[in-house]
Amino acid sequence: MDLLNTLVEKGLRRELPTREEALAVLATSDDELLDVVAAAGKVRRQWFGRRVKLNYLVNLKSGLCPEDCSYCSQRLGSEAGILKYTWLKPDEASQAAAAGVAGGAKRVCLVASGRGPTDRDVERVGRTIEAIKEQNEGVEVCACLGLLSDGQAERLRDAGADAYNHNLNTSEGTYGQITKTHTYADRVDTVRKAHAAGLSACSGLIAGMGETDEDLVDVVYALRELDSDSVPVNFLIPFEGTPLAKEWNLTPQRCLRILAMVRFVCPDVEVRIAGGREVHLRSMQPLALNIANSIFLGDYLTSEGQAGQADLDMIADAGFEVEGAGTTTLPRHRADALAAAGAAGGGCGSSVSAGCGSSAEKAEEGAGCGSHSGGCGPCGGHAVPAPAEEPQTETAANGARTDLVAVRRRGAGTDLAPNA
Repeated sequence: MDLLNTLVEKGLRRELPTREEALAVLATSDDELLDVVAAAGKVRRQWFGRRVKLNYLVNLKSGLCPEDCSYCSQRLGSEAGILKYTWLKPDEASQAAAAGVAGGAKRVCLVASGRGPTDRDVERVGRTIEAIKEQNEGVEVCACLGLLSDGQAERLRDAGADAYNHNLNTSEGTYGQITKTHTYADRVDTVRKAHAAGLSACSGLIAGMGETDEDLVDVVYALRELDSDSVPVNFLIPFEGTPLAKEWNLTPQRCLRILAMVRFVCPDVEVRIAGGREVHLRSMQPLALNIANSIFLGDYLTSEGQAGQADLDMIADAGFEVEGAGTTTLPRHRADALAAAGAAGGGCGSSVSAGCGSSAEKAEEGAGCGSHSGGCGPCGGHAVPAPAEEPQTETAANGARTDLVAVRRRGAGTDLAPNA
């Protein structure tokens, strides 16, 4: 196919495809799907070989957010049965992070619900970063705390943060339909603040919210323009109790096309399969590793992922290898640029020497590092883990299984062991 040959050639040269070419990837047929995956795989292997980077989420503060992001289970007015708890202490967060590191995670993503951190919150997270790095040698830390004020990115960098995540989520043109309490421009501003401070900028999207192909292309082109080092691709998990609970718009094939389009537009950045991969890719997750070079290990912020060992087995069975702590994630040209930016900004924590650019990604989540939060606010007390309800099998009009969402009931913030 001429289209795919052209996209491979452009990807190997880091040349931006045309919008028409990006849209054409999303419009390919199921008969062409394996060709699309194979073409995206050539670009992925050029820049990242067969390595898969593992990331691990630690939810520092969960629930009761004052923001109204429609996709988020922690949003204002959410009736989702998620855990709600206030800030974890630094030693609690470090203990949670250690579980992910023991499972092979190279980066720990620290997420807190809320519109954005206060200066006191930044100090608290700084102490948590120091505790994690002291107890887990060589680990990278990404912070996901919502909208940043002036000077906060620099303070996180000085505390040892390697990266900052803040997702754009969807196109500028449709952002107002998803969130009313902050703007698309607010998100762009936070990504730029992180970048200017010498932190590795991580920003991605959420697919499956009813957006058009044009919206998907718009947001991915915006991410390329922002020069994000990593792009987490989240697939909407339609939580009951949120406005998008009935938005079951994705199939495994659609997810693979979206990932391929992201890889062609952003050929040399870390593309992470983030929230919702188990729900929407299902048995085709191993195929997606031919496109993306990064995943989250174990659970997400408010939903359960597959067991950490199952992730490791999947990677090995598909012929890939877990990226080691001593390996630079990003291609050398990006790692060098990030290191230079970190030096100019006063340092990038411990990451420049270890390759802060090397792992210049971030984490997922609507406004944060996870799978669907947009950044949230004050939280209530510790929630007592409730027994999971018996799932009721339902089928949407498009054949999607709507009983696949499992609310997280273990790990950080609970007395139960994490899924890592």
